[in-house]
Amino acid sequence: MQATVDGETIKQWWEARPEANVILVTGRVFDVLDVPALDGGKALAAMAADGVPTGPVAVQGADRMLFFVATRGAPADEDEWWSCGLDASPDTSDQTEGLRWHSRDSYVLAPPSRYGDGQDVRWVRQPAGQPLPDALRLLEYLVEASEEEGN
Repeated sequence: MQATVDGETIKQWWEARPEANVILVTGRVFDVLDVPALDGGKALAAMAADGVPTGPVAVQGADRMLFFVATRGAPADEDEWWSCGLDASPDTSDQTEGLRWHSRDSYVLAPPSRYGDGQDVRWVRQPAGQPLPDALRLLEYLVEASEEEGN
């Protein structure tokens, strides 16, 4: 509830509560493609074989994999943004078992965080200060892997 981008405030919070979770808002600077972990693993292998850079990738427990990608842009007209609707009520998780595209009006739990059930969020590919990949390029691999798995 007390979000900030002020570096000094974040440093103070982190020093006071180093075990606190990290929640990142999506849709402004970056988006996140959130897929079943098995699909994400297959897509990572295919991208590695083709030499396609993945950008940062995190895994949530054993269930989901998060691919951090460049947002689709910041149109001059705010009405051109779309909301991903994943985090709205009512719960739509049963409708989004496959690919979830976290864009505007969404967020993700990022490393080093932990869910209430004990599942941790950890990096598979660390952020390395490189440009984020294009979502549509990664989406090709993620969709193909998902179709192979029947998702």
